[in-house]
Amino acid sequence: MKSRSRMVAGFVALWVCLVGMTLSAGQVGSAEKPVMSEDVFKNVRLLRGIPVDEFMDTMGMFAAATGMNCTDCHIEESGGSWARYADDNQLKERARTMIVMVNTLNRTNFEGRRVVTCYSCHNGGRRPRVNPSLALQYAVDPIIDDPYEILQPPPGAPSATAVLDKYIQAVGGAARLAGVTSFVAQGTYRGFDDVEMYKLEIFANAPRQRTTILHSQYGDVTTTYDGRSGWTAAPTEVKPLPVMGLTGDNLEGTGVEAEMSFPGQIKQVLERWVVGPLTVIADRDVRMVQGRKAGGSPITLYFDEESGLLVRLVRFSDSPVGRVPTQIDYDDYRDVSGVKMPFKWTSTWTDGRTVFELSSIQLNAKIDPARFAKPTPPAQAAR
Repeated sequence: MKSRSRMVAGFVALWVCLVGMTLSAGQVGSAEKPVMSEDVFKNVRLLRGIPVDEFMDTMGMFAAATGMNCTDCHIEESGGSWARYADDNQLKERARTMIVMVNTLNRTNFEGRRVVTCYSCHNGGRRPRVNPSLALQYAVDPIIDDPYEILQPPPGAPSATAVLDKYIQAVGGAARLAGVTSFVAQGTYRGFDDVEMYKLEIFANAPRQRTTILHSQYGDVTTTYDGRSGWTAAPTEVKPLPVMGLTGDNLEGTGVEAEMSFPGQIKQVLERWVVGPLTVIADRDVRMVQGRKAGGSPITLYFDEESGLLVRLVRFSDSPVGRVPTQIDYDDYRDVSGVKMPFKWTSTWTDGRTVFELSSIQLNAKIDPARFAKPTPPAQAAR
């Protein structure tokens, strides 16, 4: 099996795996009418009729399940060339067979629910394990998966209101938080396996607008949520479309992150709150609390039991082969005019891990409304 470091390579690796394709010219994403996978790529046989961002999530799911990266699944010459991902090989044909098998299992045994996924058998390895591991079974410190799914609150658990009120008080109190209407932040970020840090800018406007600009070696990567629609604009070295519209759970998740930028409104961000058990993150007890948007996927928040601060958020995006997790870990809370804000967070998902570190935050800054408009295709960086 390839090393985990090869499985994720910053922005580019894992965007395209296991399903051959060739880039079609002249397609740009739209928030009003999502661009479908077959409109952008060719030689897509089974994953047709889904938006491009969901298609990319599916590629990340394959990579996470098998522990393989793009060139592991495609031909070696495909690295850095979108067009060469169209070339067929034995692995891609096998993957198509597996998709049909998994869909059949779920349809005939679980009423179409995605109970069985690629990860169910592969568990991060290229070949599913057939024999049980006695070393794992009798390990002194066995690996325990974090319980992302919360079914019911444990006995004696506090109410969701109590946990959320404690968080609001910990970051400054309701009155002070209500006075925060916008902020502008600057800092740096580093992708998985990257040594160099690159500059970033964040513009946020209450209650639910946020734009993040990552200045990369290829050019700017901009993610914008205007309160209802969302897009990512990036050079073609990074993403398959100059401007890609966000859809489904990706759009909802980006909106939740924008709203969570202003913690005073946390109770209104989600509904159907459920308090879960205590778990441990970095040797500290944290309380799990889960909520969701109307009809959306569950979103789990983790609050430090002692300080009350939010230390983790986990959300999911749907794909034809299973739900794809995104995990955000918050750290280094600092006081900014009486409000505690995280100056460091790590975003981890199936196609990369990025560490963000802020150097400054300016509250209630005046922001040009154009910052939250649909971004334009970025200029390519000179190299």
